[in-house]
Amino acid sequence: MNRYSLGRKFATPVAPSIQQAREASIPVDPSNVVICSFHTADEYYRSHAASLRKNLERVGVPYELAEVHKAEGEDWADICRKKIGFLARVCDENPDKKVFWIDVDCILVELPKYVAEFTADIIGFQRGFGSPLRIGYVNRTRFWEPCFFGINTTPSARKFIQDASLLEQNSEIKATDDYFFEESWRSNASRLSFQVIPSIAVISRASASPQGVSAFFAFGASGNVDHFKNNVQQHDRIDGAAGVPIARRVRFQALRGAKLLERKLPDRAAKSLRQVADNSGLTHILTGGGLDADRLSPDGVGSPHRKRIVKEIVMASQRGDVSRVDQAFSRLTSNGIPSEAELAAKRAADTFLVYASKNLAEEPIKLVWWPRPFPGNFGDWLSPLIFDAKTDRSIVYQSPTAPTRDSHIISIGSIGRFIKPGSIVVGTGISSADIELAKKAHYVSVRGPITAELVERSGGPNIESFGDPGLLIANIIPLDRGLTNGRIALVRHFTHANLPITLADNMDELSVLMSHPNAIRSFVTELNQYDAVVTSAMHVMIICHSYGIPCSLITFEGFESTVHGTGIKYQDYCLGAGLETVYEPVTVYSDLRRGNIESMISKEQVSAQKLAEIDQAVTAGISTFLSMNT
Repeated sequence: MNRYSLGRKFATPVAPSIQQAREASIPVDPSNVVICSFHTADEYYRSHAASLRKNLERVGVPYELAEVHKAEGEDWADICRKKIGFLARVCDENPDKKVFWIDVDCILVELPKYVAEFTADIIGFQRGFGSPLRIGYVNRTRFWEPCFFGINTTPSARKFIQDASLLEQNSEIKATDDYFFEESWRSNASRLSFQVIPSIAVISRASASPQGVSAFFAFGASGNVDHFKNNVQQHDRIDGAAGVPIARRVRFQALRGAKLLERKLPDRAAKSLRQVADNSGLTHILTGGGLDADRLSPDGVGSPHRKRIVKEIVMASQRGDVSRVDQAFSRLTSNGIPSEAELAAKRAADTFLVYASKNLAEEPIKLVWWPRPFPGNFGDWLSPLIFDAKTDRSIVYQSPTAPTRDSHIISIGSIGRFIKPGSIVVGTGISSADIELAKKAHYVSVRGPITAELVERSGGPNIESFGDPGLLIANIIPLDRGLTNGRIALVRHFTHANLPITLADNMDELSVLMSHPNAIRSFVTELNQYDAVVTSAMHVMIICHSYGIPCSLITFEGFESTVHGTGIKYQDYCLGAGLETVYEPVTVYSDLRRGNIESMISKEQVSAQKLAEIDQAVTAGISTFLSMNT
């Protein structure tokens, strides 16, 4: 990848065979359904078609996957509308089967029984993958999300697709498939029964594994939607946009526009645009500032009043205001039953309080880390844990995206993009190299030589101190690995949290969602009781390398891209930690009984010399902050 990788060893990927994967089957009668899709002959869609074909064969459902010809003069919108006629034909050819459409760049992990055996006329996701609390035309101009839906064998269901097909054939307007589906829906809705698939069934919306609902679907986006949106026929909102906050609508549109502009710019100009947006606070505004109450749960669950209370709780906790947090939470619980998202925010607030209220008599240390998703992602919340152990000062949260001229420490995580001129950098890394880093920041250390190389290319200093401060966990929480329990622990990255995984008989699963230091202590104590750990979270692997726990870094087939970044962070970490082997994720299937997991496991323990170097960098970072703020 770069000059630092020469002479290094890479871990050898080992994965279950394709034949083993195809032995998996769904707990329903596959003869009653057929799944269909099509694709054009270009490289992007053809490669996704190959992945989807492999996907559907593993799931074990009949399918029709066709390649369509793109005629001269046709564009993406013209191809999309062909979905109507294609789907109508498949329905006609399968009058006794439920017919499902799936966009070719989406992923179907399984076909749950409640979806495969639906009894309504049609089934699908609400537009935008919304929840019942955000259903209807006050929020969206169209009702259905057309990337995955099913049509039953009932007369009403077949009339719905026939009407859409007839309109598409006779219409000369420039429109995509969802326009014709929406027109037919509005015409037939009064006589149709329908079932909305829970939004938590989408992998990106899943943060836990609730009983009764498994995430089975991953949404794909080619980027063509934004490009063609203003060139095709759109629907207006019914009864206006009542109930949708103006500020949130404006912010959403501005963020979409900024992303589209970034894609169109040359690489160098795009990097400069991102840096200006980050440093000026534009990114902070467009993303909701990290603490926008609407973002406390994926579906915006809760009334505006309750969201304001939750926001008050979180912000008061970051100031160390214990009484304000208690009072606000009391108001929240007296007005209703707290939702899962509200309780998760309260658990994060309790952790903010641990660090922010520790010593109110002296000036606190400002530290940047990424706090979401609430209650917290273990790896991100290692930052306050490590720095809290090295100082008697309180640790207060500094938002990564908020503009600031004040000095602050930025450390654990792939958050190098958010380094600012006032940052004191201790062990921070990057997830991709298509950015520029702040050259005037005070660099004590970075995660590895790849990040250091990018600092230099950005005009910054030469950095020679490497290492992720998360490796200090064994010094902060010293534990002896005694007799282990003969089992393997699975710990998933939070973006994999709701994938339907089948564990091997000798495996248990532990959650990565935590923030409180007591929870982290219990977590690492439990990890040390296992023979080995299998994980898709890099910082869980880092913890294993700190304690010397045998482990394997994995990712799941079809979901390799759900963890943010290009993958350079793994090599950056390993090189920075002084490891001889570079560990990158090995792709495995969701059924962990299939394949030799044990053969992927290896033992590493970072040297005492490297740990001393990292410890010195953390101490130097704190000293630098204190000297700049006295």
